[in-house]
Amino acid sequence: MYRDTGLLNMPHSSMDADVFLLSQVQRGDEQAMASLYDRYSKVVYSVALRVLRDPSSAEDVLQEIFMQIWRNPDSFIATRGTLGGWLAVVSRNRSIDALRRRRPMDSVEDVALTSPCNLGDEAERNIMMEKARLVIHKLPTEQRKTLEMAFFDGLTHSEIAEMTGDPLGTVKTRIRSALLTLRKAFQS
Repeated sequence: MYRDTGLLNMPHSSMDADVFLLSQVQRGDEQAMASLYDRYSKVVYSVALRVLRDPSSAEDVLQEIFMQIWRNPDSFIATRGTLGGWLAVVSRNRSIDALRRRRPMDSVEDVALTSPCNLGDEAERNIMMEKARLVIHKLPTEQRKTLEMAFFDGLTHSEIAEMTGDPLGTVKTRIRSALLTLRKAFQS
């Protein structure tokens, strides 16, 4: 049975469209959920894959996150930022949690280091990723390395301080400064 969900009248701005789709998901609209999945699954998966380096585990994180949205679409608060940014952070955090849970059980030989997946099909995602790369590349070396250790290697601030020999406050300041620079770049 066809159900008119109003998706044809969806707002044009990305953020308004996300809020609209989430409101439809609250009403149990599966088509709206499918639209959100189509818009953001590649971003969520690519972040998870980057952290976990395992396609199967990245798919598990992807499924968990979208099930969370289906069960509780109110978990995203639009005034705090974009849905895409929020999903990337949630994906990163869930992936790091999964990585920490599996570390004691996996031997070095069991961890997959590369993935043959090509996720470069989405033009908007590519533009965002390229912009992020350029901004990160222009960061001062200490900020860039600290940010990469935290976000891509899944290290805690304390672990980074221990590895680099820098004070914990310095590590936190570098990460915060790098994130503020990224935020400014994406808001302009």
